Amino acid sequence: MRYFIQFAYNGTHYHGWQFQPNASSVQETLNKALSVLLNSEINAMGAGRTDTGVHAQEMFAHFDFETAIDVPALIHKLNSYLPKDIAVFDIILVDDEAHCRFDARKRTYEYHINTVKNPFSEELSWYYFQKLDVALMNEAAKILLKHTDFQCFSKVNTDVNTFDCTIFEAYWKNENNKLVFTISANRFLRNMVRAIVGTLVNIGLHKISLVDFENIIASKSREKAGFSVPAHGLYLTKIDYDYIIK
Repeated sequence: MRYFIQFAYNGTHYHGWQFQPNASSVQETLNKALSVLLNSEINAMGAGRTDTGVHAQEMFAHFDFETAIDVPALIHKLNSYLPKDIAVFDIILVDDEAHCRFDARKRTYEYHINTVKNPFSEELSWYYFQKLDVALMNEAAKILLKHTDFQCFSKVNTDVNTFDCTIFEAYWKNENNKLVFTISANRFLRNMVRAIVGTLVNIGLHKISLVDFENIIASKSREKAGFSVPAHGLYLTKIDYDYIIK
């Protein structure tokens, strides 16, 4: 029997979702909790990977277990067993062929920038005090929707078959001394969102133009794109499937 598990985590103290041989990961922590509480070796497959320090407000993984699960009881036990920076919201019985990674049709990320120093969100957003032209950054964000090859924003030497991604939306909002960038796509490349945000920040500083931005995308060169913004401002916020996941 296959189950989807819906959860969230603060990524501050983890080296990303995926198992690392010599570092703490969310996957390892969740697998250990499931294995102990179900008294069976559990290896949960994640819907994707997040880098070191990146957070997830909504993440899915799937795991197989041969018998029916008392879902409310297991959720309660998991939340008691897991560290305070990981929370489980739901466990859903799905078809045996369902796959949390390959069946996901859209993923949404947010990047949070604080424009005023806030000690209570130091690890949860990037403090950047320089004035940014948000209207121009939104014009550049619209350009992303016209393209599909985003090699220029991908981490170099990454093992992928294609750099093509379909971006559904990309925009900035200014909310009470905070800038929030939202971007949704069918898939993302490694470091893609952080590189896009860094390049858009350069546009907001008037260091590069909209024409430059088009040329950077066409170049397919990571060296021509902007810097990668810090990981602690990035959140995976939503994963969509064609079938119903609460």
